[in-house]
Amino acid sequence: MSWTEQHLRTEILHTVLDRAAGAPARADLFDGIPHLDRLFGGPQGVLAALRYRWNIHLEAKLEMGAPHGRTVDEAYLELAAEQPVLRAVLDARTASRVLVA
Repeated sequence: MSWTEQHLRTEILHTVLDRAAGAPARADLFDGIPHLDRLFGGPQGVLAALRYRWNIHLEAKLEMGAPHGRTVDEAYLELAAEQPVLRAVLDARTASRVLVA
């Protein structure tokens, strides 16, 4: 993957999150975004990338909080407060909510 493609992927994720800020479950969340299918293979690929982003951030919170006794629930709630749109998109698009996949 080239740097150009990596930057396009990042732009697509930002576009999806920007669109979702008002309505994370909107039916047209992924519609009309250039290069989405080519770079992600469709909406499911975007969701996989967003889940990966969530999991990486949660793992970091858990590692940083472990020496201070932070629980998984505390880390999850802290991250959900910091990234409410990301969490809302994942919640709106997945049947089961898993902390770490």
